[in-house]
Amino acid sequence: MKRPTILLQNERVAVATGFLGAVILLFSLAPYAPTNDAPSLFAARPSISAIETPTSLEFGGEPMPIEDPEIRKRFERELLLNLQSEGQIMLYLKRSGEVFEMYDRILKEEGVPTDLKYLSVAESALFQSQSSAGAVGLWQFIPATGRRYGLRIDDFVDERRHPEKSTRAAARYLRDNYARYNSWYLAMAAYNMGEGATNDDLTFQRQRSFFDLYVNEETSRYPFRIMAIKEIMSNPAKYGFTLRERDYYRNPKSKSVTVTESIGNLAEWAQGQGSTYKKVKLANPWILKRSLPAPGGAPYEILVPVD
Repeated sequence: MKRPTILLQNERVAVATGFLGAVILLFSLAPYAPTNDAPSLFAARPSISAIETPTSLEFGGEPMPIEDPEIRKRFERELLLNLQSEGQIMLYLKRSGEVFEMYDRILKEEGVPTDLKYLSVAESALFQSQSSAGAVGLWQFIPATGRRYGLRIDDFVDERRHPEKSTRAAARYLRDNYARYNSWYLAMAAYNMGEGATNDDLTFQRQRSFFDLYVNEETSRYPFRIMAIKEIMSNPAKYGFTLRERDYYRNPKSKSVTVTESIGNLAEWAQGQGSTYKKVKLANPWILKRSLPAPGGAPYEILVPVD
């Protein structure tokens, strides 16, 4: 007689009982199994504690209402997400050695808070980057705003990439925003979404504080992200980042050469100055081509690295 393909009831019970017995045996032998370096599935998970959020925060002397639970939650989001990117934070800290001293000097000369340097960190990670929207440089100027604040932008020169000139332009732009809104948080919001959109939101919602505005997702996070970056970079050891003085990146020692005429071949010119094309280009990211036309106005000041 042909055997049925479906198990009889007593066979099902036998299979289930056998499987259960095998599982019990496996677990009973587990303590005696040989150990190795592979992690165990049953190993205890490390404890993770909540980070203690500062009880008071300010930017340029203007307090953030961190006591408000909604404001606190938004700040903590940016703080925790930034701390999740340890490598990026380390690069922020190391790159700060190249520009923060210059930032502090120019921001003070322009009469704005040195805290604004953290806006540059949020914008560009202190790197001469270019966004998909065409914003360029350490302060991420679009062409129209760059030209409005006196930066030369053409086929040969892009002063959005000039560290000192772009910093001075950014300081003046933010100073104008502060004069308009009487708040550094609103000045930063306008830097992100533009004065027109900021004015529209303030008028429609009948508010005067950034923290009372309902704005787009990117801008709603923007000042909080800058505040989180300031908190971490101002207190690196508190958040587990330890750097020695030699760990910070530094600009090479350079001399400034005044140029009043065109440069037909930048490589030859660099060699004539005792340097190389590569070194001159790295020290002057605002030079776009292999040559420079006559200045047409103020002379060029070209940095030439020296040994």
